[in-house]
Amino acid sequence: MEAPGADPRPRDQRPRDPRPRWSGCLLGFALGGFFDGILLHQILQWHHLLSAIDPDNLRFQVAADGYFHALMYLIAAVGLWLLATSKRGSGRLLLAGLLIGFGLWHGVDVVLSHWTLGIHRIRMDSPRPLVWDLAWFGIFGLVPMIAGWTMGRRPGRNGDGEPRSTTAARATVALLVAAAGLQALDTRGGAFTTVLFAPGTDQAQVMRAVASVEGELVWTDRTGELVVIRLAGASGWRLFREGAILVSGAGLPPGCFGNLRT
Repeated sequence: MEAPGADPRPRDQRPRDPRPRWSGCLLGFALGGFFDGILLHQILQWHHLLSAIDPDNLRFQVAADGYFHALMYLIAAVGLWLLATSKRGSGRLLLAGLLIGFGLWHGVDVVLSHWTLGIHRIRMDSPRPLVWDLAWFGIFGLVPMIAGWTMGRRPGRNGDGEPRSTTAARATVALLVAAAGLQALDTRGGAFTTVLFAPGTDQAQVMRAVASVEGELVWTDRTGELVVIRLAGASGWRLFREGAILVSGAGLPPGCFGNLRT
């Protein structure tokens, strides 16, 4: 029985709630940013967010990447809020929005960051960076956007209000966002962890912070404020209480930092 004051029209004739579609676009956009940052900035290390600006200043590059990921978290949080507050939607349209948002991120990145501002390219070390830019945009930008647009236009099998599909889609999105966050911010295990301390932090305080998490110092920059440590199993979150302003757990192999040791 419908509640008093409810829309008297049949469910399939009621206006759709646009929030699931918008939440999908925002979440897909954020996931595109996480994909770019985790794969290209940390794992492959093809570029950083500001590679074309002071490329030899690792402290500056790590900080910029960290704030970039923080921005993606804010966008994802807005998308999740829209999803949680939506009253009626479609799992199919949500997934379509995810694909469109994911592809849109790569479109915005290539046009704004690569060609307009020139702050980085897909492969900074390539003699033909435009080829990499176009190939990456085609595969991870155009293909998802076309797939999402096609999916969004195709009518659903049972209309647009199938609760099980919507619930499954919401759970999948939440897991994807959580997985991206855990991969970017995991601070446990034997992987390398990059730690940035506030400007002016003295070496004694840095060493006390490393000792507080039973870490092993692997590398430090000339200021002593940016360090790479190996955690034996303790959580790295305590480093924030010891003066750290950025803690990243990229899980990179030892060779990635070999050329930086002094």
